[in-house]
Amino acid sequence: QVQLVESGGGLVQAGGSLRLSCAASGRSSSSYTMGWFRQAPGKEREFVAAIRPNGDSTYYADSVKGRFTISRDNAKNTLYLQMNSLKPEDTAVYYCAARSASYNNARLYAYWGQGTQVTVSS
Repeated sequence: QVQLVESGGGLVQAGGSLRLSCAASGRSSSSYTMGWFRQAPGKEREFVAAIRPNGDSTYYADSVKGRFTISRDNAKNTLYLQMNSLKPEDTAVYYCAARSASYNNARLYAYWGQGTQVTVSS
């Protein structure tokens, strides 16, 4: 069993930056692919970024490529999402997820955090 707790969300102006963290508990968390998803009001949950267990491969949605960076520190059991050049359309609840055979399919992730709100004002 893995428990995930996100933090770092908040209100920021367009063009600003935020860093999200996701603390994982469970001895096997470092062996899982982990990802970030987001869900805006009235929209479906969408893939943002994912990273393989040893961090050698990362994947991004086209909408965030070049602005967001996913990383992980397996010694600390923590996943990160550095978000730069934020836009109002990035406003959403951001979720971290763990353990999936498909990095960008939300339905295949086994574990989810409770989410953290990111609001970008124009």
